[in-house]
Amino acid sequence: MGRKQIRKRKYVYLFLAGVILLLLSGCASFEQRRLSGELRSAADLYGRGDFEGALKANQNVAALAEGKPPGDQSLFNMGLIYADNRYKKKDYRKSIVLFQRVVKEYPESPLAVQAGTWIGVLGVIERSKEVDIELEHKKRRLVR
Repeated sequence: MGRKQIRKRKYVYLFLAGVILLLLSGCASFEQRRLSGELRSAADLYGRGDFEGALKANQNVAALAEGKPPGDQSLFNMGLIYADNRYKKKDYRKSIVLFQRVVKEYPESPLAVQAGTWIGVLGVIERSKEVDIELEHKKRRLVR
């Protein structure tokens, strides 16, 4: 008589553990779908030229991803936005910092290689700007 109750209790615990496992895996996949939807809306905003809206959406994804994919994609997207010539607040330095975060925080991401390329290209542009400014200062000194 005592053994049957123990068996029943084991089955109840096993059932509860299975339900909890299903709920947890369902929540994780729901969160992934939600973040993917946020990324799609960010891409739509970017495509329409709403850079501020796209930045906010990507920042939300990066914050919610907590160092896991699709955080790499959101950081990469923000780097592209800051490098875009159409964006009035274009800032290559911010873009470089974001690409460096992709490389550092997501070294296994396929985007890490692309981010490294962007870092190199934007670095060359920044250095050429500095050289142009320096030449302009030298010209001014010579004219005096």
